[in-house]
Amino acid sequence: MRDQEPAPLGAERRLSTKEAAELLGVKPETVYAYVSRGQLSSRRVTGGRGSTFDAREVEALARRNRRDSAASSPSGGELSVRTRITLIESDRYYYRGVDAVDLATRHTYEEVAEWLWTGRMRPGSTFTAPAASVAVARRAVDALPEHTAPTDLLRVATIAAATADPLRFDLSEDAVLGTARTLIPTLVAALPPAWRDRRDEGPLAQRLWTRLSAHKDPDEPSLRALDTALALLVDHDLAASTLAVRVAASARAHPYAAVSAGLGVIEGPLHGAASGLAHRLLQDVLDQGDAAPVIADELRAGRRIPGLGHRLYPGEDPRARALFALLEQIPRAEPSLLAARDIVETTARHAPLHANVDLALAVLTTSCGMPPTAGETIFAVARTAGWIAHALEEYGERPLRMRPSGLYAGPKPPQPLPE
Repeated sequence: MRDQEPAPLGAERRLSTKEAAELLGVKPETVYAYVSRGQLSSRRVTGGRGSTFDAREVEALARRNRRDSAASSPSGGELSVRTRITLIESDRYYYRGVDAVDLATRHTYEEVAEWLWTGRMRPGSTFTAPAASVAVARRAVDALPEHTAPTDLLRVATIAAATADPLRFDLSEDAVLGTARTLIPTLVAALPPAWRDRRDEGPLAQRLWTRLSAHKDPDEPSLRALDTALALLVDHDLAASTLAVRVAASARAHPYAAVSAGLGVIEGPLHGAASGLAHRLLQDVLDQGDAAPVIADELRAGRRIPGLGHRLYPGEDPRARALFALLEQIPRAEPSLLAARDIVETTARHAPLHANVDLALAVLTTSCGMPPTAGETIFAVARTAGWIAHALEEYGERPLRMRPSGLYAGPKPPQPLPE
């Protein structure tokens, strides 16, 4: 194709196809693809076969393309955010540089949360909910329909607790930490009890047990497994719900609003609700006594097998490994552990995937008399501490930095009004 010579400078500078391609860093054919998609306009050369392009349009498109390229990461265009909280690498993860599994298996959930928030260990840490906050949250939760999902209960409790805190707009570190230490136990206290005795004292894991399990008197290994599960799930880098929390905190939303944003995202089947799918799969295997027909039904329906594989861990999920080790100390968990092993081995015939933390949570919930939604509740309560840590970190950054620019790919304006 023969291009026109560059147009002279004037009120409207025109570029040849070759010049436009060089400025955009693409082939000439791609320039015409931009025209066909409405991202560039062209003008035919009088008496010739070439086209010219408005220099300002080409330069604007080049800027958008460079911005798109700069925002992309090697893993496929994901947003990267500077953080000092959690690192995931080589099938391990770390809280502020310390192995997270070691922390979770040696310290309580409350102690791990304090470490995540402050970088200081506070042995014997306990969280206490103010009576006024609990009363407001319980009234709000009790007014909801009986079938309300756990994340909806927690979201309503969060909003209700916010209304009882007139100082919620104080975003200083001490104020936010105070909110964190009272909000988490308030959420647990607001949940309906599994049996009549509603306990609001003792370690958080013990209080949460009374909301989830039909077994009234838990043994020490079971309580330890629940507490460790909470600590293992405190944070996991920039998960979808955590990103939502940081966006809210970037806009200087108060901690209750930031946590509510996280709860709004966590309900998806690819995030917090995944453990419920794994629970139901595990229960089906327990009922049938064999994983093969259950897995076959899942594959026939075109569904992925829940509880297996994790995009951040090519090998084993360290959270699952740690939780399985504790569950092996609970005699009544043996049938569920065997069923989980059957799921992994059966699926490995066509896809060698390791068990992830959702399958480990499913073993915990099925063996401890908890409903399918219990894993989602455990996940949400645990992750609230991580969300607060990320909100705190984001409050120290430039406001509204989590405001990306859209890369408009629609028709070039101005377009005529629709008829």
